[in-house]
Amino acid sequence: MRPLILHDSVLHFANPRARRGEPIGPRPRAVLTQDAMIAARDEIRRWPGYAPTPLVELEGLAAAAGVGQVFYKDEAHRFTLNSFKALGGAYAVLRLLLSRLPSGVTADDLLAGRYREAVAGITVCCATDGNHGRSVAWGAQQFGARCVIYLHATVSQGREEAIAHFGAEVRRVGGNYDDSVRQAARDAEANGWFVVSDTSYPGYMTVPRDVMQGYTVMIDEAVQQLETPPTHCFIQGGVGGLAAATLAQLWEAYGTERPRVVVVEPERAACLYASARAGVPTAVEGELETLMAGLACGEVSLLAWEVLDEGIDDFMAVSDAAAVDAMKLLADGVGDDAPLVAGESAVAGLAGLLIARQSPELSRALGLDGQSRVLLIGSEGATDEAVYRELVGRSSAEVIGEVHAHG
Repeated sequence: MRPLILHDSVLHFANPRARRGEPIGPRPRAVLTQDAMIAARDEIRRWPGYAPTPLVELEGLAAAAGVGQVFYKDEAHRFTLNSFKALGGAYAVLRLLLSRLPSGVTADDLLAGRYREAVAGITVCCATDGNHGRSVAWGAQQFGARCVIYLHATVSQGREEAIAHFGAEVRRVGGNYDDSVRQAARDAEANGWFVVSDTSYPGYMTVPRDVMQGYTVMIDEAVQQLETPPTHCFIQGGVGGLAAATLAQLWEAYGTERPRVVVVEPERAACLYASARAGVPTAVEGELETLMAGLACGEVSLLAWEVLDEGIDDFMAVSDAAAVDAMKLLADGVGDDAPLVAGESAVAGLAGLLIARQSPELSRALGLDGQSRVLLIGSEGATDEAVYRELVGRSSAEVIGEVHAHG
């Protein structure tokens, strides 16, 4: 098979604690539950502009990769944010605001401005690599709260402008993502603000749980769209919230027949891989310089780890070069596949799958063969147009134009 993407480096660790062939246990269910998923789903479905994102079958890519089927959950047009994050941060903002208001107040009340003065007195804040902060800012704007977003040094200007577009105050912080998380927490404590973070730490668990619960709505959509259960799911890493939500919902949906779930991270920011090898949450140090900006995280979310530790089957880490190849591959389309717009943080899972299929040994280790049915979560579109154009060589609009020409 001709390699579809650059195979220059890959790390793999098979999780010895993974509970394959067993029903979901009490440890992950203490974090994410079906009742809470249904509550989030029922709420989010009522928001203006809600629609399930498409699940695209990539027949050409599946044939080229030598697997049975590949399904790609395309989040490139989720609400107006072009990212799955719209389901998490905004939902957590709503839950927080409702907890500060009289019992019985609803999202419809806030959208109608019935508690405008009370909500305007509440400030939410968070640190972000881009997409989560945009979701929090959008949610705050939708429901009427003040918002302050913290960005670390390497977040692009385009992502800063996208956040400011939703009315948030943006503050730059020196250092990496984890430094900005700590600064947001300090300022919130000093000013009486409320942190809406997608990562959890000791003493801060409720809001990140709501964020992850919002993400499970996307996976529930995918389950409803699939005719046959997948055998594998390759999912991006980061702090672990998306991976935990994906695993938990697939486990709930398919029980003992759940797919093999593989987490894929940038090799320069592989805190989940390091934690899996150590058997406990383990931070990775340094600048965490990866172009997969939304995955540039050095510390695992403690809540997410409670789900991941005994559920994720395999942990992988791939290079930035592999991610760029995967972006270009989707933009070009393989065989008769229509082109897709995928941001740099959306393609780690695809890169992991394709690299694994170039290695017979790694394919065997992951149980991949010509009959495998693989689910991929395309977690974002072009959330920074300048970065997308630089990496792919043309704009998202040009790629979308090719989709129409293809049709």
